[in-house]
Amino acid sequence: MRSDNVTKGSERAPNRSLFYALGYTPEELERPLIGVVSAHSEIVPGHMHLDKVAEAVKAGVRMAGGTPILIPAIGVCDGIAMGHIGMKYSLASRELICDSVETMLMAHQLDGLVLVPNCDKIVPGMVMAAVRMDVPAIVCSGGPMLAGTYGGEEVSLSKMFEAVGSYKAGMITEEQLEDCTQNCCPGCGSCSGMYTANSKNCLCEASGIALPGNGTIPAVYAKRLQLAKHSGMAIMHLVKNNITARQIINERSIRNALACDMALGCSTNSVLHLLAIATEAGIPLNLELFNEVSAKTPNLCHLAPAGPTHMPDLFAAGGIPAVQAELAKKNLLDLDVLTVSGKTLGENIKGAKILNTKAIRPIEDPYSETGGLQILWGNIAPDGCVVKRSAVAPEMQQHSGPARVFNSEDEAISAIYAGKIVPGDVVVIRYEGPKGGPGMREMLNPTSALAGMGLDKCVALITDGRFSGASRGASIGHVSPEAASGGPIGLVEEGDTISIDIPNAKITLQVSDEVLAQRKAAYVQPEPNVKSGWLARYARMVTSANLGAVVK
Repeated sequence: MRSDNVTKGSERAPNRSLFYALGYTPEELERPLIGVVSAHSEIVPGHMHLDKVAEAVKAGVRMAGGTPILIPAIGVCDGIAMGHIGMKYSLASRELICDSVETMLMAHQLDGLVLVPNCDKIVPGMVMAAVRMDVPAIVCSGGPMLAGTYGGEEVSLSKMFEAVGSYKAGMITEEQLEDCTQNCCPGCGSCSGMYTANSKNCLCEASGIALPGNGTIPAVYAKRLQLAKHSGMAIMHLVKNNITARQIINERSIRNALACDMALGCSTNSVLHLLAIATEAGIPLNLELFNEVSAKTPNLCHLAPAGPTHMPDLFAAGGIPAVQAELAKKNLLDLDVLTVSGKTLGENIKGAKILNTKAIRPIEDPYSETGGLQILWGNIAPDGCVVKRSAVAPEMQQHSGPARVFNSEDEAISAIYAGKIVPGDVVVIRYEGPKGGPGMREMLNPTSALAGMGLDKCVALITDGRFSGASRGASIGHVSPEAASGGPIGLVEEGDTISIDIPNAKITLQVSDEVLAQRKAAYVQPEPNVKSGWLARYARMVTSANLGAVVK
């Protein structure tokens, strides 16, 4: 075992003495040492209860003959970080989390990891570390929040952001805004729509690195603690049989995850994170594969913000196993892949079925015959960009309009709140990419403002930044190359016509190559937005969004 390097032999007596200082016994040091990496904190609603989940994991490890060791991890709450400089730190924190998990694993020579995250960057950051180091590992997330209530309807965080736009447009009162504020997020868990956190937790389950139920069991259910105990037991099976993360996360399981991504209508951020995980695992993955899988995978779910259902509805309808069972009917999954349960995917979903067609549609009656995400290419995005097409109104699947150009999210949101954006416009927000932001801020404030003002069905938004999974409408992000790397999005001028054709995967700046060449020759690169601190270092080292915005 790896832990023999810190627990066995006379040469390691000093190391053992420090374990004894921690209160461990000789009997505990004879067992495999399992890191329980918990992102518990008092600043993230999705993480406030992870201390309970981690304790349940530790109980499971002990029951199966291991010695659990709690290790902390940081985590940013994207909702609290939204709309100000804090959002620059969110995506970048993924790399910090990955590096810190690697550090703790290797410095203390742990035999396996149970990863206890819940929210947006924490989940992929931990998985990236597991596949980078190729150790036995299992994800046990904290689970989704229950839906809130507003105006007699179930709501979640996306409705809260949209309510701000409605208030700015005079469509609701201050009292109604406060009612939504007080009641849209009722307690612990990852916000209840198919936003980035829930997308990644579902895709961990779909790829086999988490047990069935990981993506959908609500945070407050006893079943979440039972899942945690079973995860603690399962890691011992993985350690004893030397089943490592790369045996679970491979080309076959990534394709399974992509199929579920398209069926569920996951966040566009899942593109960034799957690319990053694949990079760490040494798996070839490119944007073309996303469209290949999307073209043949029906979209079966319209959870918030695409529709009125929420994560507890998905759980009650049969969860990810029910979705996978539908996909299996059309041979869209590889059922022979190994999962952390010790069983194959096919064994895991045997007998699964839809229990409520309002949350999961049968594959014979999908929302669309194609998947929830679409990659677009064109002269404004030669290396691609991404849209959550399942959350785009039919009338916006194809759209042309004048560019309204802003060099930061802050400038754009000010113009939207001031009523300066009108039907037909194409809002362009640039210098918000991985390098230019730096940190590739999410644009939930402007997209929600447009939706709240009733403009989501007549205004498009294009950015080299990214979107929260809570964004809806023709919100096109990850434009690559980004403006700060000399991408064509930096050459767009006010009033240029931009044409969007989502069904045909095209996005075009209606400006001739000759004019673009003239603009490029006269182009002057702006000064970096951040010149000090670790974000400046991140900006120098980060790659493009089409490569997952990983650090090289």
